[in-house]
Amino acid sequence: MRDLSRYFDFNATTPMLEPAEKMWIEATRSLWHNPSSLYAEAGYAKQRLEDAREDLAEVLSIDEPERIVFTSGATEANNAVIRHFSETTEGRLAVSAIEHPCVEASSMKYFGPERLFIIPADPDTGVVDVDLLRKEVATGTVEAVSVMAANNETGTLQPWPEISTLCRENGIPFHCDAAQWVGKMPLEGLGKCNWLTASGHKFGGGKGVGFLLVPEEETGFHASVGGPQEDGRRAGTESVAAVIAMVEALEFVVDEWLSTSAEDGRNAFEDAVARSLDARVIGAGGSRLWNTSMILLPHGKNLKWLTRLGQRGFAVSTGSACSAGRGNPSKVMAAMGLDFDEMGRVLRLSGGWKTSVEDWLALAGALEEVSAELRG
Repeated sequence: MRDLSRYFDFNATTPMLEPAEKMWIEATRSLWHNPSSLYAEAGYAKQRLEDAREDLAEVLSIDEPERIVFTSGATEANNAVIRHFSETTEGRLAVSAIEHPCVEASSMKYFGPERLFIIPADPDTGVVDVDLLRKEVATGTVEAVSVMAANNETGTLQPWPEISTLCRENGIPFHCDAAQWVGKMPLEGLGKCNWLTASGHKFGGGKGVGFLLVPEEETGFHASVGGPQEDGRRAGTESVAAVIAMVEALEFVVDEWLSTSAEDGRNAFEDAVARSLDARVIGAGGSRLWNTSMILLPHGKNLKWLTRLGQRGFAVSTGSACSAGRGNPSKVMAAMGLDFDEMGRVLRLSGGWKTSVEDWLALAGALEEVSAELRG
C-alpha cells in the first residue's frame, strides 16, 4: 500500500488506483489484440472497448456513447478542439485568462492575438467575468468559447454551467477543459457541454489516456487522420487496457469517494499557515476545489521552500506541472494580480481523496520549520 500522507501534488498527477491497476493488468494480458482487426479475439477486444465507452457515457449521464472519443489525454484533445474551432469559424475565440498552458498556447497558435478575446478573472475570487463575456457574445464577433471547469493552480471553480447555457442560447460551440474537475467534483451537467476534455491520470486512471466529448451532430471533427478508429475522429490503434482502467478508476471514485471528500483538512491547513506564517491564500474569495490551496509565502524563493519540504518527505508544487521549471511568469498568477516577485513565492498544495486533516496539519508544521530555517 502506497504511503501518500506527504504527497501534495495530486493536481499534477495521481497514482493509479488499485481497482484500475488490477483491471489494467488483466486487460493487458488478455486484450492485447488490435481492436480494428477482424478475427474473433480482436472482436472481443473491440467489444470491451465499446463496453467501456457505454460505461463512461452512463457515468457522465449522456445518452450518446458515440460522443466519446478516447484520446491520450486532455492536452491532445484540447489542441484538437481549438484547431477545429479555428478551421470552422471566421470570428473570434473567447478564452479565459487562466487556462491551462495547452489551451493558452493552442489558442494563440491557431487563432493568433487578433482573433482572441481574453476573458479576465477576478483577482480576489479567480472567477472569470461572465458578464463581460455575455457582452462580447452579444456583439456577434465571438464564434467559439473555451473556459475550464476548475483551475489547476488556484483550484477556483468556474461558472461553466452558466457559460454553457449562454453559448447554447446563442448557437456558439463551448469547450470545457474539465481535467481538474472530473474525479473531484460531481459530474452532473458536464455532458451538456458541446466539447469536454479530461485526463485519466488526474483521477487515478493512468497516464496516456483521456477522453473527449464532441457534439452529437458534429461530423467534421478529426483529431487525427489516417485510420477509421474512434468512428474516424481519431486515427490510431486504441489502448484497450488503458481505456478500461481509466473508466474503472472514474467509476470507483464516483461511487466510493466523491461523497466523502471534504474541505476540512485544506481549511485547517490554511488557518494554521495564516496564523503562523502570515501566508495569503490565492483565490480565497471564491469557491475552490476541496483539495487545492495556493499560498503566497511571506519570504524566500519558493524553490528553496520546495527543496526543504522535499527533504522532509513532502511533495509539493510551485504551480502548474506543465509550466514548472521554465522560469516564465505564470499567466494564471498574473491574472490573479500577482507581480513577478510574488510569483516566486507561491506554492501550490493539492491533496487527495484520502489526505487526512492530520496530513494537512503535518504539512503546515513542516512549513513552519522551513520558515524558521530560512530566516535563521
